[in-house]
Amino acid sequence: MSWLSNIFRRRSIYNDLSEELRQHLEEKTEQLMHSEGLSREQAALRARVSFGNRTVIEERSRETWQWLRIENLLRDVKFSARLLWRSPGFTLIAILTLTLGIGANTAVFSLLNGLLLRPLPVPNARQLAVLRMQASGLSYGFCYPLFQGLQKRHDLFTNIFAFDSHTFQYHSQNGDKPVDGALVSGEFFSGLGTSPELGRTITAADDHKGNPAFGAVISDGFWSTYFHRDPKVLGRKLTLDGVTFTVVGVMPPSFYGAEVTARPEIYVPLSAEPLVESFDMLDSGYRGWWLSVGATRKPGVTLAQANAALQAASSSLVNEAIPDPNWSSFETKRQDIRIAAEDGTNGYSYLRDQYRKPLLLVFGLCVLTLLLACVNLASLLLARSAVREREIATRLAIGATRARLIQQLLIDSLLLALLGTGLGLAVAPLVSRLLVAMLTSSRDNTIYLDASLDWRGVLFAACAAILSTLLVGLLPAIQSTAGDLIRPMKDGSRGTQRHAHGGLLSRGLLALEVALAMLLVTGSGLLGSSLYRLYHSGLGFDAHNLLEVPVDPDHQSLQGDALMHMYDDISARIATLPGVRAVAYASIPPISGQIGMTSMHAPGAGDQFLKTNSVSPGYFAAMRTPRIDGRDFTLADRQESSTNILINRAAAQLFYPSGHALGKTLVSSGDKKKQVRTIAGIVEDAKYASLKEPAPPTVYIPARAWKADAKPSFTVMVRYTGTVGPLVSAIRSLIHSVSADIPDPAFFSMEKAIDDSISAERVMALLAVFFGISALLVTGIGLYGVLAYSTARRTNEIGIRMALGAARAQVIQLVFRENAWVALTGCVAGLVAAFFASRLLATSLYGISPHDPWVLATAMAALCLIAAAASLIPALRAASVDPMRALRTE
Repeated sequence: MSWLSNIFRRRSIYNDLSEELRQHLEEKTEQLMHSEGLSREQAALRARVSFGNRTVIEERSRETWQWLRIENLLRDVKFSARLLWRSPGFTLIAILTLTLGIGANTAVFSLLNGLLLRPLPVPNARQLAVLRMQASGLSYGFCYPLFQGLQKRHDLFTNIFAFDSHTFQYHSQNGDKPVDGALVSGEFFSGLGTSPELGRTITAADDHKGNPAFGAVISDGFWSTYFHRDPKVLGRKLTLDGVTFTVVGVMPPSFYGAEVTARPEIYVPLSAEPLVESFDMLDSGYRGWWLSVGATRKPGVTLAQANAALQAASSSLVNEAIPDPNWSSFETKRQDIRIAAEDGTNGYSYLRDQYRKPLLLVFGLCVLTLLLACVNLASLLLARSAVREREIATRLAIGATRARLIQQLLIDSLLLALLGTGLGLAVAPLVSRLLVAMLTSSRDNTIYLDASLDWRGVLFAACAAILSTLLVGLLPAIQSTAGDLIRPMKDGSRGTQRHAHGGLLSRGLLALEVALAMLLVTGSGLLGSSLYRLYHSGLGFDAHNLLEVPVDPDHQSLQGDALMHMYDDISARIATLPGVRAVAYASIPPISGQIGMTSMHAPGAGDQFLKTNSVSPGYFAAMRTPRIDGRDFTLADRQESSTNILINRAAAQLFYPSGHALGKTLVSSGDKKKQVRTIAGIVEDAKYASLKEPAPPTVYIPARAWKADAKPSFTVMVRYTGTVGPLVSAIRSLIHSVSADIPDPAFFSMEKAIDDSISAERVMALLAVFFGISALLVTGIGLYGVLAYSTARRTNEIGIRMALGAARAQVIQLVFRENAWVALTGCVAGLVAAFFASRLLATSLYGISPHDPWVLATAMAALCLIAAAASLIPALRAASVDPMRALRTE
C-alpha cells in the first residue's frame, strides 16, 4: 500500500533521499575537519570511505519503496515502447495486422453472441423453453387448438404462452404509421416474469373471445415517442388497424419480448387477431399454423424430462387438435408430428437455423486470419530479434537472466497485442453493425439483432489478446535467448553463425504462414465462385428494372370482386405512368420465400403437391418468363366458370413425362368437388421460394373474383426504364388517390430482393473474399519483411560473393531461392490441408465442387505471384550492394 501511495511522488522521495545522504556526508566531512584538522579534500575522502558507497546505499534505500517486479515490468514497458516508436513502419504494420485479426473475430463473435449466446433480459430466462415440432414444414409454427392442448400440461410447465409478430397501422394525429407489435396470449408476460414499468400487463382475463374492450401494453420507446413519457398514459386510447385499444401498461426499456430478432412496440391480446388481421387465423383451427410457443419449466423439471413427457403425449395432443385422420400439410401427415422442447434461455429466433452455420464458418475464417496474423508477426519478430542478438548477448553478459530477457521480449508483443486489441475493439462495433445491416435486411418486416459488445465480447477480445501475445512473442523470445550468445559479442560482423539454425525456424514459420494463406484463399475462391454461380443460376425471369409494390387491402372496405376491380384499376393507372413498360400482379412475388400449396393429380395417377400462385393476365410478359407452349391468361379466365390453369416445365414433366401436356387435365385433389382443370399453357421454370433450390413444380391460377367477404393481398410487379425515384413517388400518390385507406406500400427492387434472399451466402462470400485478399497482403508483407531482414544481415556475405565475381543475376537468384522454397513448401502443405478442409464448405456451396481444380490452381498461382513480388525488392537491393562498402563496414 505504501508503494501505491508513493507511486505519484516517487521523484520527490528520491530527491529527498539524495539530499539526506549528501547532508550526512557533509556533516561527517565537517566533523573530520574540526576534530582532526584535515583539509576539506582529505576530510571528504575519509567521510566517503567510512560512509560507504553512496550509490549502493541510495539504490538499496530506494528498493524499500519499490515493488521490484512491478518496477522492472514498467521499465521493460518503457523500453519496448521506445523500441516500437523507433520502428514506426514495423509497428504500424503489426498493429494493423492484429487489428484485422482481433477486430474481425470480435465483430463476428458479437453476432454469434447476440444470436446464440446472450440470454433474454428477463428474470427467469434459464427456466424458459421454446416448443417446436419435429416434422418437415412445421418447425416452430403451432395451430391454435394444439396450443390450447399444450396449455393443460401444468405437470411440466408453470406457464405456456404463444405470440406472433404483427405490424400495426397506428392512427396518430399525423396519419397512419406502421408500428412493429405482437399478438400475445394471456400468460405471455407472466411466463417471461417481467413486471411493467407502469400499470399492468395483459393477463388471461384479457385474452378471451367476446372481450368488449381490449387492453394494450406499450414499450418504453413507444411511450417516449408518442406520449412524451406522460405519466397519465394509462387509460389512453390507441387506434390500431381500425380497432380501439386501451393502454393498460408500459414495459421497461430492456424488455423486448421472447423473440430475439424483433422489437415490438405494442402488445395486444391474441384474441384480437380476427379484428386486426385480414385472415382469421384464430378461427382457422388446425388449418392455420402460425403461433410461436414458449413455456416456463417448473422448478426441478429438466429439459430432458420435459422432452420425454412431450414425446409420449404428442400423439394424443395432435389427435385432439386435428380430428381429421387424413389431414396433411406441407407433405407432413398428422401421425408424423412430434412435439419437443429446446432451451429458451436465449429466446426464440427463426434466424438461428438460417445463420448458425454461415456465422460459424465465417468465425472459422476469422480465427484462421488471426492465426495467420500471429504467425506473420512471429516471423517478423524472429527476424527482427536476429538483428538484436549482440544487444541480447551483452545483457546476458552483464548479469541479466534469461527469464528477464524473455519477459522483456514478450512485452514487445504484449504492447502490439494491446494496441491491436484496442483498435480492434474500436472497429468491431462498426463492422458488427455493417454485418447486421447486410444479414437482417428483409422486404417482409424489420429484423433486429443486438450485436453490441458486452462482457462476453470484452472477455473474448482479452483472451484473443493474450493468445496473440503468446503466439507472436513466445517463440521468438525463446529462440532469441537460446544457444551461444557470447560469440556474437566477439564477432565484429553482424554475424551469420546462427543463420542456419535461426533461419530454419524462420522458414518454417513462413511456410506455415503460406499454408494458412492457402487455406483462406482457397475458401474465399470457393465461396466467391459459389456466389457468382448462384447469381447466374437461372431465375426464370428478368430481375433488372423490376419493382415490387405490395398492396395491403386489410384497412379498406372493398372485398371480393370489388377489390379485384381495384387491383385492375391500380395496375391500369400505373401502366400509364412515364417509364413503365409492363404491369401485372401476383399473390406471391418471386424469391419471397412464401409458398402456396395444393394437391393435384393427373387422371389415373396419384396425388402430387404443387406450389401455387395466383397471377393476373400479362404477368409472364411483365416478368419476361418465357412461355414454352400454349397461351397466357386472358380476361375471360377471370370468370368463376373458367377452369384454365398454367403450369411450369417441372410440373409438365412431373405429370406428363412423355410430353404433350398442353390441353391435358389435372384434378384438384384438395377441392371437395374434385374440380378438373385444363392446362392452357406451359411456362418456363421460375424460382419463387429459394435461389439455391431448383424451381419446384408450380401451377398458376388466374387472379379471379374471390368470395364476397375475401380480401386477397397481391403484389404489383412493375417493369420500368430510367430512374426509379420519380416512379416510386408517382405510384405512391396514385395508390392514395385510389384508396386513402391503403397504407404506404414498401417498394422493393427485385435485384435487392434477390440480394436479401441470399444474405447469409452473400455476407459469407464477401467476408471470405476480404479475408482471402487480406491473407495475400499479410503473407506478402511477411515474406518481404523477413527476407529484407535476412538480406540486410547478409550484406557482408553478398559483398564478398560479388567481390569474388558473382554476377548480379546470381545474387538475385540466391535471394529469390530463399523465398521460392518457402512459398512452394507452404503452398503444397496448404493445398493438402485445403483439400480436406474444403469439405466443411460442401453444404454451403452451389454449383461448384469443394475440390474444384481451377480454384485450387488459382489460389496457388496467386500465392506464388505474391511470393515473387515480395522477393523482388530485397533481391534487387541485394544485387545493388557495393562490395567495397560492404567490406569496409566490417
